[in-house]
Amino acid sequence: MLKKFISQNTLFCALIIVLGFTASCKKSSNTPDKEGVPQGASGTRDELTKDSIYLYAQQTYYWNVGMPSYDTFNPRKYSSNNAIIAAIKALPSTGGKDKYSFIDDGSVASQLSGAGEDYGFSANFDGSDLLRVKYVYPGSPADLKGLKRGYQLTKVNGGGTSRSSADIANLNASIFGDNPSISLTFVKPGGGTQDIVINRASYNINPVLFTNTYTVGAKKVGYIVFNSFTTNATAALDAAFSKFTTDGVTELVVDLRYNGGGSVATSELFTNLIAPPAQNGKVMYTTYWTKTMQDGNATILQNQKFYAKGNDGVTRLYSYFDYSYKPTIAAGNQEVFAKRGSLNGLTRVYFLVTSGTASASELLINNLKPVIDVKLIGKTTYGKPVGFFSIRIDKNDLYIPQFQTKNQLDQGDYFAGMTVDKDVADDLTKDFGDPSEKMLSQALYYSANNNFLALTKDNMISSTSGIGRQQTAAANEKLDHEFKGMVETRKLKLK
Repeated sequence: MLKKFISQNTLFCALIIVLGFTASCKKSSNTPDKEGVPQGASGTRDELTKDSIYLYAQQTYYWNVGMPSYDTFNPRKYSSNNAIIAAIKALPSTGGKDKYSFIDDGSVASQLSGAGEDYGFSANFDGSDLLRVKYVYPGSPADLKGLKRGYQLTKVNGGGTSRSSADIANLNASIFGDNPSISLTFVKPGGGTQDIVINRASYNINPVLFTNTYTVGAKKVGYIVFNSFTTNATAALDAAFSKFTTDGVTELVVDLRYNGGGSVATSELFTNLIAPPAQNGKVMYTTYWTKTMQDGNATILQNQKFYAKGNDGVTRLYSYFDYSYKPTIAAGNQEVFAKRGSLNGLTRVYFLVTSGTASASELLINNLKPVIDVKLIGKTTYGKPVGFFSIRIDKNDLYIPQFQTKNQLDQGDYFAGMTVDKDVADDLTKDFGDPSEKMLSQALYYSANNNFLALTKDNMISSTSGIGRQQTAAANEKLDHEFKGMVETRKLKLK
């Protein structure tokens, strides 16, 4: 699974994965430069790293207007790199919108490529306060051991599975930590308790967890569960949509309830699989980079180096400063529709979403809203219309928002999340594809009746616990280790 590697509780992002290196912030004299940093400033490795975090933010951070000077901010006074990032996120210039910035050890880049190295499952509390498996990646260690969505976990590494602080601490350490193995006791939906041990292992992430086609009256409705926008998802997506074409699908349900995002390029591909051919050549969305970058003044990006073929076909050393960040097609920052596959004639798309639906998932939804009938079912999404690329500093990757995306109608300010057309709680008691599962059943009902089914007492948990959905959501937030990011993996155009 794509873990969440963050300095605070949550993140959302977009990034470019590049082989490169970063020069540190050393200067050549003892007089202050225009950024207020003493030129030739010496310091420990940690101090120079802290300087770099501030300086990159000063020139590339989406909310860099009004940032304090180096002397005022004084990055070296903070106890850690995470503390600096927390201070940047708290600056008045952000308007409280930055819940995305973080620093990572390189793990995000490898996971984005579809390389899993864990147990391959995740868990949440359901509406009755029971801990259940929420998904399992095909081919993962958990899958090979027979673990399924909906199984109730009663013991994890010998510990309990309640919402107590001690149990949640054990769950975080056990399921999402670095232990070589995990022991589970679970109850299958039909009854019967089973004990298993799952060993951590490497596997290829297949983000397509389930597909099916349903007959609704005279209609064929396709359903796909897509869990992460990895860069290796193309073949699986193409195969799924080829089957939908064969089945004669005219409406589509896209389940993104746990999808925190990933590759921008994969989001574009998915968009083009759904979009009508009549949109070909029209604007899909525009990327608006930080004004400092648009104006060519983010000179610090000269330190981010990589090898690439130039416009003359010769491979040479470039830097991020050699990219154009203007919001134009010529600069590669305005994407147009280009129909992919042969699934034509879709009339409506239902997106199943939760607060964990973020970034590249929201980009997909926002791209399609102006061009097809879109219905959102579930809970308000995470809210991350901004993205970034990785900035290499010493041995770490810095991720701070550097751009915002907007669709062809210039819409894209969903920082508070996208609201849903039908409010429905996640139904962990049912496996993916079960027509009685609450979210999917609403989509199928709408397809048949052109309206949603009224749900009674949907805002309350069952009588087993007697607590509201908000308390369960708070507990699940503590178990939320999904990566949330819109990762810029497209090849930008050199100046």
